[in-house]
Amino acid sequence: MTRPVTPARTRIRQTLAAVALCGSLTACTAGAVGASRTNESAEAAPEAAATVTVVRPAAGRTVTVTAAGGRLTTVKVVDAEGGVLVGRTGADGTSWVSDRKAVPGTSYRVEATTRTAGGKETSARSTFRTAPASQVNKLTLAPGKNTTVGVAQPLSIVFDRPVTNKAEVEKQLKVTTSNGAVGSWGWLKDWSGKDRVDWRPKEYWKPGTRVDLDATLDGTDSGGGWFVRDYRTGFTVGGAKQVVKVDLDRKRLVLERDGRAVRTIPVSGGTPGGDKRSWRGTAVLMAKEGTINMNSETVGLGDAYDKMVDYSMRLTWSGMYAHAAPWNAANFGRANRSSGCIGMSDADAAWFYGQVRAGDPFEIRGADTKGTVAEGNGYGAWNVSWEDWRAKSAAGR
Repeated sequence: MTRPVTPARTRIRQTLAAVALCGSLTACTAGAVGASRTNESAEAAPEAAATVTVVRPAAGRTVTVTAAGGRLTTVKVVDAEGGVLVGRTGADGTSWVSDRKAVPGTSYRVEATTRTAGGKETSARSTFRTAPASQVNKLTLAPGKNTTVGVAQPLSIVFDRPVTNKAEVEKQLKVTTSNGAVGSWGWLKDWSGKDRVDWRPKEYWKPGTRVDLDATLDGTDSGGGWFVRDYRTGFTVGGAKQVVKVDLDRKRLVLERDGRAVRTIPVSGGTPGGDKRSWRGTAVLMAKEGTINMNSETVGLGDAYDKMVDYSMRLTWSGMYAHAAPWNAANFGRANRSSGCIGMSDADAAWFYGQVRAGDPFEIRGADTKGTVAEGNGYGAWNVSWEDWRAKSAAGR
């Protein structure tokens, strides 16, 4: 039997029905995939960002930044003037601590970046300001910056206000020498009554030594006031070792250079038997002051003298000098008849003044003197044994 032929219109309807059925399946299949993805998203929710905490310190404390739920990748702490507070991140990456302390009365901006275990990065910002200092401590450094000095010159710091936190302050004072000279800080009272700390080597400096101080005191509490800046200075020891040997018993002075006598000068020292006697021990030349007015009332000797004196070289704060003393010419090399200074002729003083420099040691001896130069009366540290000097360090160094 022959199959009847299907009309064209009927074949078109069958084809459309088939396409409609396939479209419906496809839609069902897509819906099933979509449901599967939704379930996966519910099981693995988006990773939370790490949180950052800035511990706002009081002045004199380090800045601490911590992260929870991630690791710190960068931390930047900047003050209002653009100065960067450098710090270090801990081994586990969750904390950062500044190397330096926060300074009183200063604003800081903290910027930190974190990263989670899944790689999510987040940035955070914070600001804080420390309370202002109730008292500010300042200091005076000697010798002057980039000066050339003699082999006995200590590095000396006098503080404007009391220092009760001596160990904390001393830890911020870093001395560097060009040849690794061994030395130590020693705390004492300056002649003015102020707190002072000196750094001297175990023995006289070697000529040519470069000495530098880096005092990172900004943000340190001295106990009597805050430091609000750092200090840096440096000096060089001259190219020859000069030592002045003063023998008051023989009434003479010898300038030695690198161990050899250069010139012997007759002198007259302090009058024996009373307050006009000279000091003994090692006195360091503090300054060459030229022509100055010397008045005995300023050193407790009444109206003994009031005159202009040439070629004046200060040895102590209490008023002992080496200088020209033409009015005492009859006693040079013969008798000690001064009011405590070491006097010599105009010609000898002019020559001697041109040879010595600040920091040269005057090693003074004599049977009838009023005592040894004290540490704070000028630079008397060399009259203390090395062991006793090291014991004056507050930080054990």
